[in-house]
Amino acid sequence: MPRLLGVEIPGNKKLAYALRYVYGVGLTRALEIVKTTQLDPNKRARDLNEEELNKITETIAHSGYKIEGDLRREIIGNIKRLQAIRCYRGLRHLRGLPVRGQRTQTNARTRKGARKTVGVVTKK
Repeated sequence: MPRLLGVEIPGNKKLAYALRYVYGVGLTRALEIVKTTQLDPNKRARDLNEEELNKITETIAHSGYKIEGDLRREIIGNIKRLQAIRCYRGLRHLRGLPVRGQRTQTNARTRKGARKTVGVVTKK
């Protein structure tokens, strides 16, 4: 498995799809990188040599894309800022509820977690 920008990319996949394993690189950006580096898009990631890996790394660095750690830090910083100013979105992040206006009465199990059954206690 080739290593690119600190990430192990799967060797059995085509280059454009293997690049998507880098956080912040989607299909469009991966295709753009492959086109810019003038590599064969049908080439498998395991067939890349050191020179081609360096070429990809340079292309990503010079294009100014935020990827991996920088992008994660920026996103976490944005969420922390929203929480600090106590805006609605920040409070939703704090409480672990959906942020973008989804209903919560019946759905939202992904954000809320597994159902917690509240039992009734009878007095003796």
